[in-house]
Amino acid sequence: MILTVTLNAALDVTYGVDSLRPRTSHRVDTTYERAGGKGINVARVLAALGHEAAVTGLAGGPTGGLLRDELRTAGLPDDLVTVAGDSRRTLTVVSRDDGEATVFNQCGPRVSPGEGETFTDHFASLVRGATVVALCGSLPPGLPPDAYAHLIRTAARAGAASVLDTSGPALLGALVAGPDVVKPNAAELAAVTGRADVPAAAAQLRALGARAVVASSGPGGVHAVTPNGAWRAAPPEQLAGNPTGAGDACVAALAAGLATGAPWPDVLRESVALSAAAVPCPVAGDFDAGTYHRFRTAVSVEEVHAAHAH
Repeated sequence: MILTVTLNAALDVTYGVDSLRPRTSHRVDTTYERAGGKGINVARVLAALGHEAAVTGLAGGPTGGLLRDELRTAGLPDDLVTVAGDSRRTLTVVSRDDGEATVFNQCGPRVSPGEGETFTDHFASLVRGATVVALCGSLPPGLPPDAYAHLIRTAARAGAASVLDTSGPALLGALVAGPDVVKPNAAELAAVTGRADVPAAAAQLRALGARAVVASSGPGGVHAVTPNGAWRAAPPEQLAGNPTGAGDACVAALAAGLATGAPWPDVLRESVALSAAAVPCPVAGDFDAGTYHRFRTAVSVEEVHAAHAH
């Protein structure tokens, strides 16, 4: 079983507009509302691929109730822990004329120390049945920057591998625990290392504790630095659509690869194919099966010399 963790779960609202223009009114012609947050999106993709995926994290208030109802409708049973505060909403506006997505993220409810401890205990019991844990997204207010580090250590003690997809202080605070894979995008990588050079920045995260780093560069594919070598993988073509779910699809493929023990080139090929297949879909957590199957054999993977952090 692959356990996905979304500490800052959200009700994701997506608006489709013809063209997004600042300081004007817009007619919204498509609206989607669904349970989200990165880990929940990862669980949706894993379930669609046929993997057993479990959902845990934090949710509360009326928005948390809507979120749980939608998960139930989607056939994703949740092991979320209830908090007192109201869960956040995210708003994504997708402009069809250029395929660009503009995202508005609320911070989420403040989590008390007691709520954090309750979740930690709950996680420790759930993770015993997991082979891989995917820890995804921002930390809600109230949780310390090393919150993910504690969960990664708990997972390791239970024999579960970890994939981490977060940014900023939450990413830096987790590296000391030695996550098996971290998946920042190029901008997140530059923000925490101060380096624009992706291979050098990825090497720096490995020096700080990450066992492997898979850095995504959107249409440019991924650059991976692992204990077994370094690779660059790229899609055969660029696709138009909504890119907000591409990173979550990539994490799903990384988690599935860890679970099956696939070699890195195969894992990266799957990651790029699946993340590209998410782009034509209007909401995060979905992927286009036809694109995925077409890209699986067309993604280019080349071994490169790993950079070294200085």
